[in-house]
Amino acid sequence: MAEQNSSKSIMWKTIGVAAVLIAIIYPLTNRTYHSAADAAKGTDESDVRIQPVAKFELAKAAPAASTGPKDGPTIFNTVCGACHNTGAAGAPKVDDKAAWAPRVATGKEALYKSALGGKNAMPARGGAADLSDAEIKATVDYILTKVK
Repeated sequence: MAEQNSSKSIMWKTIGVAAVLIAIIYPLTNRTYHSAADAAKGTDESDVRIQPVAKFELAKAAPAASTGPKDGPTIFNTVCGACHNTGAAGAPKVDDKAAWAPRVATGKEALYKSALGGKNAMPARGGAADLSDAEIKATVDYILTKVK
């Protein structure tokens, strides 16, 4: 009979230890984590889980406060010089008179047309769409003084 009491007590102790362990471990493993994405009400859980980490939106920058028309040297140094000083994208360098000779031979009007409408890799107006026709023509005139 002593064997029965000891086996019963061992059984009850084991059940008690198991119950205590379950009471401790279950709350630790059954936590519900809430993120900011989960806080969005009315959305499907799968939509929340597959949302991108970040969003990127392109917006047109507000134009800088203009103090009037810009002159040819200013426009050349801020817009045109990026390619025409380095020869990037096949642009003729401003100091290469041989490369400019055939272009100068076509005349000012042809150069104006190329600058306003774009040519080869050069976009229209050199990529500065906010420049007026007069500003573009002044810049072409400035370039012509440098290449002649």
